Amino acid sequence: MAISTTKALTGDEPAGPPRREGTARRRGALLHRLDIKGAPYVFVAPFFVVFAAFSFYPLVYTSWISLHDVELATLDVMEWVAFDNYVELWGDSRFWNALQNTITIGVISTVPQLLMALGLAHLLNYRMRGSLFFRVASLVPYATSVAAAALVFTMIFERDFGMINWALGSVGIDPVDWEADKWPAQVAISTIVIWRWTGYNALLYLAAMQAIPADRYEAASLDGASRWQQFTHVTVPGIRSTIVFTIVLSTIGATQLFGEPLIFGQGPNGVSGGADNQYQTLGLLLYEEGWKNYQMGRSATVAWAMFLLLLAVFLVQRVVKRARSRTS
Repeated sequence: MAISTTKALTGDEPAGPPRREGTARRRGALLHRLDIKGAPYVFVAPFFVVFAAFSFYPLVYTSWISLHDVELATLDVMEWVAFDNYVELWGDSRFWNALQNTITIGVISTVPQLLMALGLAHLLNYRMRGSLFFRVASLVPYATSVAAAALVFTMIFERDFGMINWALGSVGIDPVDWEADKWPAQVAISTIVIWRWTGYNALLYLAAMQAIPADRYEAASLDGASRWQQFTHVTVPGIRSTIVFTIVLSTIGATQLFGEPLIFGQGPNGVSGGADNQYQTLGLLLYEEGWKNYQMGRSATVAWAMFLLLLAVFLVQRVVKRARSRTS
């Protein structure tokens, strides 16, 4: 035993029991097959199970309710009406007004928001003192609750004592009734959305910009490209997938816009989107039908109209993308 131990310590004989090469080889081959063929499905399958339980089932149940006449107080009593709710919704002027408001507020809030986020990310991408402070500060609006942000901006846009009208009056411009008029109200609501989400999108763009190899900028600089040309020909193409991702997120958020216009209304007019429905979105119309008029069937119909609207937008985006890829 002493001789064997001495040989092992001096390197003449391997220490410990001999390796079972055949068993290790077979085990490695088995793990290799599982890693290539089975492992992705093992990890992905639980996600789809959870999705089916918490997402797919509510979609199906909501579609079933939309085919019935159901009241909020008696959800167990359903009267089959087939597609009557969809037909009535198609002929309802309030739905088309809410759809138009949703689109206009979405465009007014999304386009400036993403452009400002792109410019802010481009500035934060440079080496500057206190860059960490500015990056953290850009997340403060996103961390602020919708209620707090909407209340503050409601006071800022208040007609008689708001800061905006005070600034306009200091330069000789008459005060604006931001809540009563259609376009001023939509601009005010869009301002809340822009303030909350610009910093979040800027950090997404910044992370994508930092993943672009530095040699691309060096090559562009050697070719005589200016900073603006480097931004348009190197930075923007390098983060194109992130830009598409933020556009998708912003589209979903604009379609589901609810908290900002509800709190901006400051009372009963918040649910109806103003006295003349001048800023009522699809989310507010859904809430009004279900929890104010107690018509859960019509509310579910509005919910499915919102879902179908998102599907239509994404299908159009895919068609445009394929058409561009074919032409290029």
